[in-house]
Amino acid sequence: MINLSHLPYEIRGIARRMKMVNVVEWLKEDWSLTTRLPADRKHCYAYDPENGYHKALRMIVCTAISLIGLYLTWEVAAILIDKTVVPTPEATWEALKDFAVNGDAAAGGTMTDYIWASLGTLLKGFFLALIVAYPLGLLLGTSKTLRDLVSPALNVLRPIAPVAWAPVLVILLQSGASGAMIVVFIGVFFPLLTSVVFGVTKTDRNWIDATRTLGASKLQSFKLVTVPGSIPYLMNGIKTGIGIGWMCIVSAELYASSVGGLGNYITNQAGLGAWPYVFAGIVIIGILGLITVSVVEIASRYVDKRWGFAE
Repeated sequence: MINLSHLPYEIRGIARRMKMVNVVEWLKEDWSLTTRLPADRKHCYAYDPENGYHKALRMIVCTAISLIGLYLTWEVAAILIDKTVVPTPEATWEALKDFAVNGDAAAGGTMTDYIWASLGTLLKGFFLALIVAYPLGLLLGTSKTLRDLVSPALNVLRPIAPVAWAPVLVILLQSGASGAMIVVFIGVFFPLLTSVVFGVTKTDRNWIDATRTLGASKLQSFKLVTVPGSIPYLMNGIKTGIGIGWMCIVSAELYASSVGGLGNYITNQAGLGAWPYVFAGIVIIGILGLITVSVVEIASRYVDKRWGFAE
């Protein structure tokens, strides 16, 4: 039998209760519980922000609390409001299962068809915005004169809701798909541009001066300092832009009915008064939005760590 007397009180107690000797080493190595706590916290364990397991557990707990709170709010809203318009989560779940299995009985098409249509519109608009906004943001951030010339026009266009352009673009481009893509492009473009410009203007001049002192040209300083320094700010803009892009999907597909997509599905179901199916479409968009934002968040953390911006 292994002697546990040399271990702190808390770990010995856990090991005895669980009757697992190997839990001692696991706790010692991965959860950083080997430090004795004050007497008034004898049976408490401190949160270690540097511990990966602690951070993961905290994220899981916070996410669970948030989603449970959302679920309870939905239940209360369904009780207080007319359930024919605001269905319960249970009714929405049944509609979601029916949509997944049988598809759209009214207009045809499967759930997968609608999801891919919306994802395609989102990604096309997003990457177009990225291709345009990033180099333009680098240029505006570097040149104050150009920034002063362009900023007034951008400030006039920025407050206009992307959906306001939808009917004009659909008619002008003679294509619902292209019109919907440009609406997403407009929604994503401004957060990306603003973030990149801000990142470039916040670049430490000492870094640039250091490279120039070492013999680098302006172009080399731009490539070695300005571009890498703008990447974390770009990632912040992407996190904001991808969420706005999903917000633009429904409004864009209202006018671009030929595209299909979840926005079109929601509109059709609302016209039929099938509110559980309307909320099923909304839930799908929420889930897809959560997945895409989470992917961007993971990428952003990697970039921050890669470039030394992580806290």
